[in-house]
Order: sequence, then structure tokens, then C-alpha cells
Amino acid sequence: MPKERFLVLQPGERRPGRVPLAPGQDVKARTTDTEGRLAILENRLDIDVPLHVHHHADEFVYVLEGEMEVDFDGTTHRLTAGMCALLPHGVPHAMRNASQPPARCLQVSSPGGWDAFMEDVFEAGPVAMKDGHPDLDHLNGIGAKYGMEYYV
Repeated sequence: MPKERFLVLQPGERRPGRVPLAPGQDVKARTTDTEGRLAILENRLDIDVPLHVHHHADEFVYVLEGEMEVDFDGTTHRLTAGMCALLPHGVPHAMRNASQPPARCLQVSSPGGWDAFMEDVFEAGPVAMKDGHPDLDHLNGIGAKYGMEYYV
């Protein structure tokens, strides 16, 4: 019954998951909450997201605070608070923080799965990082089941 899936979160509240995510990575609606239709996260862009592609999911990013840059189809777009971008599946893109404190954004992926991918990354622990940067080979191993591919 749809009304059983109704959610209200207080400011700063996050949906619990099987693995705790880092501060600034807050799941607002899990894939399981939406019957697989989407996942919604509030993210602080502490680490630049390297060039990657979602083979199945569209990604929507809305900047709540700060500034970020999105590389999409050979062009860099600077997004400030209140701006948003729709990143369709199948097109490589990257994201970078462009402000201090780091940008904070609402991220929606459809269909869902981004929350589970992030849990798998945090569950892998430090092995998902190399010299302070994401280990792209390792991330590709994790991301394969979610249709994610990082460019090494």
C-alpha cells in the first residue's frame, strides 16, 4: 500500500542503511523506499568525482549550498546554489567541488541503486581509495552490478 511508504525526515536526519555512510553522505530516500524507482541523497562534495558513466540511471543534481563544476560532453558547467543539472544515462560526466566549504547538493538517481552502491563503497573501506583519491579499478569492480563505470 503506497501510504505505508510515506516518509518525513527532520533536518539532518537520514535513512538508515546496512552500512553507515560518511558524514555529508545522507540517504533521504532509499531505493527500497521507492520500490526501485529512485534514490535520493544529500551529498557534500568533499572528494571530486572522476569521469564515469551510469549505463542505466539518470542522475539529477541540485546545488543547495556552495558551487560545483560538472564536466559533461566536453564542456565544464559551473553550478551555484539553486542551479541543477540532469545527467542522462550513457553520457560520461565528472563533478568537482568549486567552493569552501564544499558544495552541498541533492542527488536523485532513477532508477535507484546509488544508495546501495555507496554502501558497498563504504563497506569496502580504505581499499576503495588510493593515495587520497578513489581507486578507479576497485570502484569499477563494485560498480559493475549497478551499471557504473569509471574511466581509468
